[in-house]
Amino acid sequence: MSLYKRILVPLDGSPTAARGLQEAIRLACGLGSKLRLLHVIDDFPMLVELSTIASFEAGIQRMRQYGESVLARALAQAAMSGVEAETVLREITQGRVADLVIDEAAKSACDLIVMGTHGRRGFSRLALGSDAERVVRGSTVPVLLVHQEAVD
Repeated sequence: MSLYKRILVPLDGSPTAARGLQEAIRLACGLGSKLRLLHVIDDFPMLVELSTIASFEAGIQRMRQYGESVLARALAQAAMSGVEAETVLREITQGRVADLVIDEAAKSACDLIVMGTHGRRGFSRLALGSDAERVVRGSTVPVLLVHQEAVD
């Protein structure tokens, strides 16, 4: 019986998130775990920027299509590695993405969260905030942060 039966993998389509997915797939292969692939649509910034309902709806639809595309690629990558996975697309208009990740892990009985992080330090981390750090601080399950590869 695997220590980590269900692994939550938040994905946003970035190279950093792709590194987290690669590591989660490696773990799942070795442990026989199942992946829960999560993409979060945070539409609050669009509510502020777009003035008409029609442009807002069109924007949300594009964001949904992008999220579905991200999840489909990740699902295919897991399947090619022989890893069982499921996808979930969530939308929020208020609150933080990190809180939704923590809630999703609890609701779906995940034993581990694997996510990519830029690994920023100092002022850039403070100025931008860190969803990864918020997940680490708030999660009741272990969190594995995978840093972006250094570019030479």
